[in-house]
Amino acid sequence: MPCLEVKNLTHYFGGLCAVSDFNLALDAGELIGIIGPNGAGKTTIFNLITGIYRPTKGVVRFKGKDLTGLRPAAITVRGIARTFQNIRLFNNLSVLDNVRIAHYAGMKYTPLEGILHIGRFGREEERISESSLELLDRFNISELAETEARNLPYGMQRRLEIVRALATKPLLLLLDEPAAGMNPSEVHRLIDFVRIIRKEFSLTIILIEHQMRLVMGVCERIMVLDFGATIAEGTPEEIQNNPKVLEAYLGQEAAV
Repeated sequence: MPCLEVKNLTHYFGGLCAVSDFNLALDAGELIGIIGPNGAGKTTIFNLITGIYRPTKGVVRFKGKDLTGLRPAAITVRGIARTFQNIRLFNNLSVLDNVRIAHYAGMKYTPLEGILHIGRFGREEERISESSLELLDRFNISELAETEARNLPYGMQRRLEIVRALATKPLLLLLDEPAAGMNPSEVHRLIDFVRIIRKEFSLTIILIEHQMRLVMGVCERIMVLDFGATIAEGTPEEIQNNPKVLEAYLGQEAAV
């Protein structure tokens, strides 16, 4: 049974077809890339998998269970986490609080216990803080725990967003353009970071990215979208030499 199975996924915005008949079978432990020109439908696929959009047609199954129509929080609890193309940290909160927030989807006290600070509230808050600090320490950023997220360097903000996603204890991690805006040195560190978290957390990963150095450096399989449709799939070497891919990115003359 695939870890993630997407069948005939289709989504319209009014009369515009953003994703057309997208299919994917992803085994546990795989790391695949989804690439394509701007507007090809890549982020829409992530939004459909994570419940931000409900598909016009098709089904999404995770570990054999249908996720179609579930809310994003329910999907997160089942083991799928994501980052976003535009960084979505809580800029006025500390690094530690940004990671603490990710734990609340699985908190073990009731709203009443939280309001009155009774029952399981104290023990659970202590557990969440300890778990968050351990995660920060694991990536050598615990010394920044009290720093406001907005004061971090850009590359570190990207890393914090990934660490926050890891705090939800995912089995499947969706990374939406994690190298966007990074310089070559930051991209190199990100490649190492993705490899490390994949191994240490036993993750299955889908990566959307325009930075080909990152895609070719970490992905075992690549899917290429254009105008919402899959036009190619294969190994990095196969994709690099595919005429349809060259045409989509560079125009008709490049594919001749």
